[in-house]
Amino acid sequence: MATRIQQLAQPKPNRLRYPDRRSVYWLDKLPPERSGLTTKIELTPRWSDLCISRKFYNQVTISPIWQVSEWALKAVPSKRVCHLAQPRAPAAGWQPACPLSVPVSTQTAVATSRICQLAQPKRRQVLEKSRHESKHVQVIHLPSKASPHIELLATPKNDHPEFKGDRPVCWSVSKAAKSYITSQRLLDLSSPKERKALYEGYDPYTISRGARSASPSPRIQQLCLPLSRKCSSE
Repeated sequence: MATRIQQLAQPKPNRLRYPDRRSVYWLDKLPPERSGLTTKIELTPRWSDLCISRKFYNQVTISPIWQVSEWALKAVPSKRVCHLAQPRAPAAGWQPACPLSVPVSTQTAVATSRICQLAQPKRRQVLEKSRHESKHVQVIHLPSKASPHIELLATPKNDHPEFKGDRPVCWSVSKAAKSYITSQRLLDLSSPKERKALYEGYDPYTISRGARSASPSPRIQQLCLPLSRKCSSE
């Protein structure tokens, strides 16, 4: 049995060697025609019962009065039914609702001085507390003047002298741009890389000769070293 290291050292299989053409098989050769019968599916008795549609009984009562049967006319209620038909008695401490009080006329009422005082609207006041005493001062809009620093901060900023606004959507093309001819270097850089397709023998897993002969630098070798751990005894 191969060890774990040997199993991990095995290269990955090239799954692009035989590309999957499952969706275009019918282009190479038409599928054969079937001469036999199609597959028959037999339903179980339970499935047959479930396939039957439900029957809905929509019987609309024409009149709320219907004929009472003879047995219902001769029916005699039992003692239990008579007991359940009795109305529920109120609680032990229940009392009937009190009658409405006689309306009181307020035409001759006179408000007291306290009620008149409470009816006055409140005035907005600001509480200014000092070190030794406090007093209520009514709010008054006093004339105020901003300091020079605040006026300096309030001034709007000017645009930069080299600032240019948004360019219009339509602009004229310069003559140099119209008569410009691209160099051979630009044409070489703009052309896509020539690469073979998968069915022409292109293998994306091939390793170049430069990568095979590459040697790591001292810095990379230093970074590849494991971290030095302190012993638990220390």
